Amino acid sequence: MADLGPVRFLTIHCAATPEGRAVEAATISKWDREKFGQVSYHWVIELNGHTVRTLGEAEKGAHVGKANSGNIGICYIGGVDAKGKPKDTRTAARKVKLATLIRTYQARYPGIEVRGHRDWPGVAKACPSFDVAAWIAAGMPA
Repeated sequence: MADLGPVRFLTIHCAATPEGRAVEAATISKWDREKFGQVSYHWVIELNGHTVRTLGEAEKGAHVGKANSGNIGICYIGGVDAKGKPKDTRTAARKVKLATLIRTYQARYPGIEVRGHRDWPGVAKACPSFDVAAWIAAGMPA
């Protein structure tokens, strides 16, 4: 596995799984290995709010095209409605877990830039199905 390098970014993703569909972090990692040849995210927040580390702190993921160096990836299960349309499906528990991870990385890496996947240049997806910057600016409410 490639070295992550100096941490400069934290990118939030959704799994694009239907609202309420229980998918475990191990399944997300399996899908990623099949598609990208490796695990994509450093953390996955499961439907029940359980956070699972899926990559080591120094390992480079495969979650933002050619922008994975120095980039921590966090994915929450869900992100679409029953018809596959983008929808913020985070529960209060998952919002709390996500906020905790973000604050941990902000404390560990002052100046880290937190973005949604859709906020990267050239990304034409709704992922993570909510406005990360607006949520952070609002104080990351549950």
